[in-house]
Amino acid sequence: MGEGAPTHGAGRSALWPQQASWRNGRVLVCSKDGRSMLPYRDINPTRRTPWLTWLMIMVNVAMYLFEVTLAPAAQARLLWALGFVPARFMGNAPAETFTVVSSLFVHEGLGHLASNMLFLWVFGDNVEDHLGRRRFVLFYLLTGATALLVQLMVDPSSAIPVVGASGAIAGVLGAYALLYPRAPVRVVIPPLFFWPFELPAWVVITYWFLLQVIQGFASLSLPTGQVGVAFFAHIGGFLAGLILVRPLGLPRPGQGPLSRRVQPW
Repeated sequence: MGEGAPTHGAGRSALWPQQASWRNGRVLVCSKDGRSMLPYRDINPTRRTPWLTWLMIMVNVAMYLFEVTLAPAAQARLLWALGFVPARFMGNAPAETFTVVSSLFVHEGLGHLASNMLFLWVFGDNVEDHLGRRRFVLFYLLTGATALLVQLMVDPSSAIPVVGASGAIAGVLGAYALLYPRAPVRVVIPPLFFWPFELPAWVVITYWFLLQVIQGFASLSLPTGQVGVAFFAHIGGFLAGLILVRPLGLPRPGQGPLSRRVQPW
């Protein structure tokens, strides 16, 4: 699987042989794997109820519950249809544009879903509070799309679907690190240390980002099918979040200056 990409310029039909070889259901996941350091709560109250963050979590959970009602072969077909497949996108980008969004809402397993939704639960509410609901949706989709396009640039010939929300959630982490670097975040380190302790947000998020960079460049020497995680999607989403949160977070009428709502480093 993943060897020999379809010819660029071919339409969707030319990719069906690749789909046939992909029936084991392997995907390249966007997953918030903290590698032992697991944040579960921040001490950073919001001014408003984070309805959009909660809605996104519910949509992702509902989509996963639908997935598990399907037979394994049907699940594989669903991930193929809704996942972002770089080679397929290169072959017919206009017809595949919808997968830039649809791939953000499908996950390949319960652990994949749970880790992503935990990070969105912890960090998403404050970014939504800062941006406002409509701008938060735009921010989430733009960072998710950027994440996938970075993964596309790194491995354009891959015929393995990229699925999962964490390209967009990486953007949320980038925004949170910029806006609230000193906010206390409670973490545990399973399985060695389950007693919770607090770290500044910038430490938790920087640790996660450095892992993505190290593992991402280490993965370049491996065949796509042996990697399993879309590290460069995480890197791209994170950097997009850093870049986009300021222009999208410009004060709206009736709000004070941005500098009053951002914690300095």
